[in-house]
Amino acid sequence: MMKRRHGAGHSVRKKRGAGGRGRARSKRTGRRRAAGMDYVLPEHLSAAAVISVQNEEQTIVRVLQELRKLPLRDIIAVINGTTDGSLAAAMEMPGVTIVHMPEPLGHDVGRAVGAGMTDADIVLFVDGDLPVAASDLMPFLTAVSKGADVALNDISPYLGRFDRWDDVSMIKAFVNTALGRKSLRANSMTSVPHALSRKALDTIGAGRLAVPPAAQAAAILAGLNVTVCCSVDVIKRNRVRSTNTGKGNDVARLIMGDHIEALCDAMEQEGPRLGLPDFVRRRHAAGGDGPCRTG
Repeated sequence: MMKRRHGAGHSVRKKRGAGGRGRARSKRTGRRRAAGMDYVLPEHLSAAAVISVQNEEQTIVRVLQELRKLPLRDIIAVINGTTDGSLAAAMEMPGVTIVHMPEPLGHDVGRAVGAGMTDADIVLFVDGDLPVAASDLMPFLTAVSKGADVALNDISPYLGRFDRWDDVSMIKAFVNTALGRKSLRANSMTSVPHALSRKALDTIGAGRLAVPPAAQAAAILAGLNVTVCCSVDVIKRNRVRSTNTGKGNDVARLIMGDHIEALCDAMEQEGPRLGLPDFVRRRHAAGGDGPCRTG
């Protein structure tokens, strides 16, 4: 059965299935079994996954197959600006809620749209172009179930020595350091997979996910538990496109701008020095700002 809705764009919502062949789920334990493995969440917690999809017909089925092995109440695929067979492929998969928007939403907006469609306690975010094994995704759900509000993908093992980092990795680490979270290194909500708690989503708002670094900065400044979880290599496996290759490519410039925006948001909230004091300068002697600024 399908329900069609017309609103801001065209959406297709599929009725959730009861799990695929060879899997069993207990409502009381939130348990899924697949290939001899158990994926379990505490019975009082619900989980969902959000997938942003644009022209991913070669990978979307594998992405959804892995998600269906997890104890998820909702699987929401936001298919936008697609001109290939991604929509048809996703509609063949049972148990998936599909949001179809004919026009491209732009980077990361699909995550915000999907997050606004679920009230699950934990929301996992993945991309339609990168199949990740359920065994590598489950730790993100587990981390949030144990108290994390934002569970990030730890890409540190794949970056190499600092002097070989690219500009994007450096600005990610700089923003984390400026916000007092040097331990997060270059890990950011820009990278998937990651997972958020209901507390995080309610605190920062689903709409803020459209600019992931700004959402991460908001989470840090709100005192939420932002942590690295486990490592999934999304660097070597990232789909090569004309917009993400070469120095100063479009995607790199977008991500760097996102982190500058995150810093601007933080400085509006915490002051131009982000709380780092300046007790040394007598600025008024130079005809400058006058009193020392601690904000």
